[in-house]
Amino acid sequence: WLEPTRSSLDIGLALFSLLFFLRIPLTWYPQMDLNKFPQNIVAWPTEPFCKLVRLAVPPLFGVDISPIVLYGVLSFIREIFLGQQG
Repeated sequence: WLEPTRSSLDIGLALFSLLFFLRIPLTWYPQMDLNKFPQNIVAWPTEPFCKLVRLAVPPLFGVDISPIVLYGVLSFIREIFLGQQG
């Protein structure tokens, strides 16, 4: 049961890491509509987590750093639970 759990955790963390990585450039263009395709593919699953981080870490100088923080946190969690990734 351990190997399927590890494999599922690896895939899930990798997918969310990719989504947050793709979300970073979207924060550079605040006028972009995140509800239109293809931005919504990245924005909709990540927005609830970004909102939580924005409560603790507000945008700095008008730049939303919540996806960067979340990408770092997910990378750290992945290293802790699954070992060195690179």
